[in-house]
Amino acid sequence: MAGRIPKPIITSSIPIIERFDPIPAKDNEPIYLDLAEVEALKLIELEKLSFEEAGMRMKVSRNTVWRLIENAREKLARAIIEGRGIVILKEETITNQQQA
Repeated sequence: MAGRIPKPIITSSIPIIERFDPIPAKDNEPIYLDLAEVEALKLIELEKLSFEEAGMRMKVSRNTVWRLIENAREKLARAIIEGRGIVILKEETITNQQQA
């Protein structure tokens, strides 16, 4: 196996919404967003933190936050332009609540 095992990314909350579907619905494969990508979007786009501040909150490097943001933006743009649904994958990270 190449590379190292990814370390868990800390999130502040789990989104209530699990899925967004376009109207009219199309028969396309949905776009999957990791919970870490959603958390990075929240911290950077909504809370207006710097990449370094977001990295400290998520316990990852600012480069990791940058990669998460780039992936999430591309996925969201693809979903909007191609009329695809968005599914948020929740089970791949550890939340603050689980660590307490």
